[in-house]
Amino acid sequence: MSTSVTLVREHESGGVQQVPQTLPGSGKRPRRRRRAGGLAPAALLVPACIILAVVIGWPLIQLFVMSFQEFGRAQVFGAPAPFVGFDNYVRILTDPQFWAVLGRSIAFCAVNVAVTMVLGTLIALLMTRLNRFFRLLVSVGLLLAWAMPALTAVIVWGWMFDTQYGVVNYVVGQLSGSDWGGHSWLIEPISFFAVATVIVVWGAVPFVAFTVYAGLTQVPDEVLEAAQLDGAGGWQRFRLVVFPYLRSIFIVVTVLQVIWDLRVFTQIFALQGIGGIREQTSTLGVYIYQTSVGSGDYGAGGAMAVIMVILMMAISLYYVRRTLKEEEL
Repeated sequence: MSTSVTLVREHESGGVQQVPQTLPGSGKRPRRRRRAGGLAPAALLVPACIILAVVIGWPLIQLFVMSFQEFGRAQVFGAPAPFVGFDNYVRILTDPQFWAVLGRSIAFCAVNVAVTMVLGTLIALLMTRLNRFFRLLVSVGLLLAWAMPALTAVIVWGWMFDTQYGVVNYVVGQLSGSDWGGHSWLIEPISFFAVATVIVVWGAVPFVAFTVYAGLTQVPDEVLEAAQLDGAGGWQRFRLVVFPYLRSIFIVVTVLQVIWDLRVFTQIFALQGIGGIREQTSTLGVYIYQTSVGSGDYGAGGAMAVIMVILMMAISLYYVRRTLKEEEL
């Protein structure tokens, strides 16, 4: 057993403090407390990690290997796939069309994320002011929009923007007093992406609205009342009180929206089938599909997919770092 002595140290104030000290000859150190749970948490994570490795990890490895191969339609049916090194990446990164598609995708993503976050936040703030009946009505409407499949939403909005019988052309014609019959909203790239933005935002706003509304219910009323008594207006209360409380929620939702909008595929691909010009309206996800499945160049498509995965991982790492910093504060 270790032997301890008690040192009595006099303070300048005249008090004393007992400081336990272990003698050097004892040869033992205080034991560290074992973490509660032991290996049980890690064991519970093993099945999920195995599923993720099989479902996501192995396809990613195959995709990475394919990006370094000459992989076409012949290789799909069993022909050997020779390795070509970085030739696929060189072809992609030196192709002006790829950079045009990438810039178009980033711009489209930025606009959609900004509009979605603003509208979702405004609807969440509105729900805090509504009574129970109207709040339930708004919630049901948001759930219906959220539950509708993306392809179904494209078909519905495609009918609304139809060239001959679309309700949008009719309403715009009635308001402007001019004839909008026969106007095509999908033939021009700007109007095409305007319609695509409406569809994407319409389906993404409910998630933002519900998430932000759940966070708003946790903001203390006393703090908001104190800010109001100090003369802070609505915008000042949101900027100085509400937003700091919900900063982590806004970061999470924004990062998720960036990931989802950067890899959007169904809405763009379906709208191109209705009337868009593929060469001028393709985003990154659609361009990868057209290069690999449409043209049969799976090697180049795999290289673009790897680049897209790297972008997603960079965004995810940024989110993880911000989350860890928020937990440390």
